[in-house]
Amino acid sequence: MFTTRKMIACAVLSCALLLPGLASAKTVIRIQSVIPTSADETVMLKRFGDNVSALTNGEVEIEVLSAGAVVGVKETLEAVNAGLIEGGFAWTHYWSGYHPAAMLFGSPTAGAGLGIDNIAWISWYMEGGGRALYDQLWDEMGMNVKGLMLQPVGPEALGWFKEPINSMDDFRKYRYRAPPGIPGQTYNEIGVAAVAMGGGDILPALEKGTIDAAEWCCPKPDSVFGFQKVLKHYYLQGLHQVVVNADVYINKDVWNSLTPHQQLAMEVSADASLIQSLAYRIYENGKALKDLTENHGVILHDTPLDYFTEYMNAVLTSMDKNKAENEFFKEVWDSMEAFAQIAVPFWAGAQTTNANLGQAYAKQLQ
Repeated sequence: MFTTRKMIACAVLSCALLLPGLASAKTVIRIQSVIPTSADETVMLKRFGDNVSALTNGEVEIEVLSAGAVVGVKETLEAVNAGLIEGGFAWTHYWSGYHPAAMLFGSPTAGAGLGIDNIAWISWYMEGGGRALYDQLWDEMGMNVKGLMLQPVGPEALGWFKEPINSMDDFRKYRYRAPPGIPGQTYNEIGVAAVAMGGGDILPALEKGTIDAAEWCCPKPDSVFGFQKVLKHYYLQGLHQVVVNADVYINKDVWNSLTPHQQLAMEVSADASLIQSLAYRIYENGKALKDLTENHGVILHDTPLDYFTEYMNAVLTSMDKNKAENEFFKEVWDSMEAFAQIAVPFWAGAQTTNANLGQAYAKQLQ
């Protein structure tokens, strides 16, 4: 004879078999991007979502929403914090207004003045203490958020000009679209008339003559915006965003509602996205640059040497100012400096080999 306890257990098991949803409820995390869903960044975000779904057997599904789908772009982080949407997607430095250290994670200008490129930054993040500081960032902001770093980009191009520039004096003749925050402020400090505006506003501004030079990102995203229709002189080497990182923000209550296995699946998928994004960007930007130079009359130039010294000196001044004014900014920068002292001499030397090897091959194609 069944005991009452056994009867209840059998009933629960029968319900679970008849109604699988009761056994493993699905969690849908809506992530609103700050850019259109057609952009490369959201293509990669969807790949992250596919990995999460596969690793959780469909228990966690990521739904990517386009910019403005629920709230305005500037309200994205606040909406995640308040639980209006479960997640958001942008670049960490978008939120520098909440805390200046966000720039060191999303866009450490000129490698934070420490010679750190996008690959070395990932090494600091994964092995040099950066991940723990990134987790702390959201607490410093007072945000009820769990962040996951997804997509490294960079180095970003100096950008597009209507005529060749041979020196900083030439550069200073132009009104130039630059990133907001510290990168753009640094341009202003060296005498470049930097103007901040959204990506979709750049081409109309160029066509109207509101600005006459611009940067956005790299060959693929730049060509999608169509800058090659107006400007033909393109400079690949820029310092303002040697490292650029896009990340996703999950409401902390939603994150805490996930099982440890589901959380681990999201963290593993995020780490996988770092290398997947690098691989995707190299190939896509290579194809775009080839198309721009062969089919659209774009002329590729090397950036004038005096740009590097002037911009770097201005960045170091900016870093010193922020370190003096904000304790957590200094803590993050000090961690990056300790990492750079160990890793950058090796990595810079190794990268010189890689760059020389690549240049030797590229010259054969000319």
